[in-house]
Amino acid sequence: MFYYLDGIVAHVEPYLAVIDCGGVGYACRTTNTTLGQLQKGKRGRLYTYLNVGEDVFDLYGFATQGELGSFRQLLNVSGVGPKAALALLSAVTPEGLAMAVITGDEKTLTMAPGVGKKIAQRIILELKDKLAKEQLSGGFASSTAAAPLSGGKAVEAAQALSVLGYSNADVAAAMKGIDVDALPLEEIVRQALRRMVK
Repeated sequence: MFYYLDGIVAHVEPYLAVIDCGGVGYACRTTNTTLGQLQKGKRGRLYTYLNVGEDVFDLYGFATQGELGSFRQLLNVSGVGPKAALALLSAVTPEGLAMAVITGDEKTLTMAPGVGKKIAQRIILELKDKLAKEQLSGGFASSTAAAPLSGGKAVEAAQALSVLGYSNADVAAAMKGIDVDALPLEEIVRQALRRMVK
């Protein structure tokens, strides 16, 4: 329903930002990461997710599309609701989340308040399963072949970006031209994300 909100930041508090768009204040639940990029009284843009349920009508806002994509991916994991997803993305960046899933790093995920070992294991398992299914369907292999990705780091970086919800074609295009042999894995992911967000 709402793709993004663009207006003056009217109010901020933990896990909440109010964006004034044409005299209407939209309350967006958000992460500490996004709050750190907003300044009260200044213009801000949040990419949004509307959560509608029987007794729920909540708007969530994120400073980047990568963070929004990570939020959506987390909501697809059984047992992870919006509150846990916000806590996770306040504790780790989207790149950090992707790296934790790819490397099976439960410890990083359990840094988020309310996220225990079982939930962390489920996030890793389900998001890795999603990647495995994409690879088996051939979509991942064909898109990586389109952009010459060589070596394990390139494949791991592409997997990490897929965990964030980017399509295989977007991942392949963003990684084209990045010197994967010279850079550490996290920097490859960061550079590709910067290209996709532009």
